[in-house]
Amino acid sequence: RNLLGNQPLHHDDGTISCYTNPGAGVKRPRNDTGNKLTVVLGAQWGDEGKGKVVDLLATESDIICRCQGGNNAGHTVVVDGKEYDFHLLPSGIINSKALSVIGNGVVIHLPGLFEEAEKNEKKGLKDWEKRLIISDRAHIVFDFHQAVDGLQEVQRQAQEGKNIGTTKKGIGPTYSSKASRTGLRICDLLADFKDFSMRFKNLAQQYQAMFPTLEVDVDGQLKKLKEYAERIRPMVRDGIYFMYDAINGPPKKILVEGANAALLDIDFGTYPFVTSSNCTVGGVCTGLGIPPLNIGDVYGVVKAYTTRVGIGAFPTEQLNEVGELLQTRGHEVGVTTGRKRRCGWLDLVILRYANMINGFTAFALTKLDILDVMDEIKVGVSYKLNGKKIPYFPANMDVLQKVEVEYEKLPGWKSDTSACRKWEDLPVKAQNYIRFVEIHVGVPIKWVGVGKARESMIQMF
Repeated sequence: RNLLGNQPLHHDDGTISCYTNPGAGVKRPRNDTGNKLTVVLGAQWGDEGKGKVVDLLATESDIICRCQGGNNAGHTVVVDGKEYDFHLLPSGIINSKALSVIGNGVVIHLPGLFEEAEKNEKKGLKDWEKRLIISDRAHIVFDFHQAVDGLQEVQRQAQEGKNIGTTKKGIGPTYSSKASRTGLRICDLLADFKDFSMRFKNLAQQYQAMFPTLEVDVDGQLKKLKEYAERIRPMVRDGIYFMYDAINGPPKKILVEGANAALLDIDFGTYPFVTSSNCTVGGVCTGLGIPPLNIGDVYGVVKAYTTRVGIGAFPTEQLNEVGELLQTRGHEVGVTTGRKRRCGWLDLVILRYANMINGFTAFALTKLDILDVMDEIKVGVSYKLNGKKIPYFPANMDVLQKVEVEYEKLPGWKSDTSACRKWEDLPVKAQNYIRFVEIHVGVPIKWVGVGKARESMIQMF
């Protein structure tokens, strides 16, 4: 039989033919129409300045989406001298002409969402509820998820002498509930509240059985959740149909704002010191319910040096005056946790690895101005293990701790770049640094950031 299950016919001349439905088995061209999504992703350990790149692109976007993570992300955007902090809201919410989407892959802490909106309203954010769309398939972060997050960290510290360094925002426990099929989604909250209440109680009891010290005010929580349900009801949509219409309707610019970064990805990051979602390009498809075909440009955001919050291997870390200088000059303190970030030289092994996974169209290189005072700048170009170069990024943390980084030294430019607005304005040695990164990673650099404001992103092409 042929692939369609049709009976083959044997002819006298030895040839064989098949009856098929007319047109069946003919390869149809893939439907290459529809709007493409532009994606912005972190290429290191987060805190690369994704908010700024998103903000730059959001000004001309019609729809801005979040596809994974929760309020463990922290994006700071400066507009007209005002600093807005976003954790769960897409940072494009500032754009009054655009719609903002929280996709099914995002986990939502409702009190956190409203608290964040209120804080930003005080700074001038208006009518955000009219511009926000929430997928009905997104999972809900409950207060007890956050409490459990803290308890698990205490447990890890006691058992292993180290924790993961989570933001204690309940993200991991919520994704655990999702994977163990005990989680509750926005659609459940908006359906039969009696049924929701029962499932909520069961979930709370499960956690209380595991953590005897956990206290949950079930009735108090449910009362609040019922209020939140009515507040978000007008914003909730079927995310799949919404995205399908957005892609296949009239021309639109659609932007996806990644949270966290490649080396915090649950599959590809420095496990177990990672987040609990896919923050690489695959998370865009699963977190919004869209085909890979509709992904257009994928921009990687890279800081001109490397930082990491919390613990875990960090090959180019500088536990010396260089690290301290980067930390103080770069104001390297976490937006979400307020923790000091660990600092080190730029690591190209990481960038090549992130590019293998994400297939970046181009990079945005941020915070170049922080390097303005350096006499000499080092760049990690390869790893050695037991004296031998290794052609990959090690999966195992103990192995990664042991690698020896091979550095290339570049001369510093020793001048202030913060007023530069185009490529020609940059000192030659700064231009050389940028070109060095492009050549060694094989990804062009489209933007260079030299300061906090919108204007301080130099566009290269």
